[in-house]
Amino acid sequence: MTTEGARQATEAHATLAHSAGKLERSAEQQNDSAERRTELAADRTILAAERTYAAWVRTGLAALASGIGARALLENVVPDWLVGATGSVLIVFSGFCFVAAVWRQMVRIAPPKPDTPRLPAGLLIAVNAFLLIVAAAALVGIWLP
Repeated sequence: MTTEGARQATEAHATLAHSAGKLERSAEQQNDSAERRTELAADRTILAAERTYAAWVRTGLAALASGIGARALLENVVPDWLVGATGSVLIVFSGFCFVAAVWRQMVRIAPPKPDTPRLPAGLLIAVNAFLLIVAAAALVGIWLP
């Protein structure tokens, strides 16, 4: 009986050691999987921020075009001061959208670091500065005869 009990104890110990090894490997895989999910979530955050940037710029361009078009469409319909005011409000709003787009995109994302690279800050500033210059020129053009 003693040898039989010793053999069963040895088998139980071997089974327990095998089970512990499987549990350890499973825990490592879960940890790696959780880290990867966190990195992918950070990537999605970057891409969502870029979509938001694009939406701000798209809204700004639409407001800029509407402000310029307001002069052509309303010129002989309403008084000149109202045409200028309407166009000015739309163009100033477009400038706000261009500034808000850069400001919103420049917000830093807390760790973990994503795999996806962000748009270069210099490029964002340069493009939106150009759009602001265009908006300023359109604003001047609205008030000139």
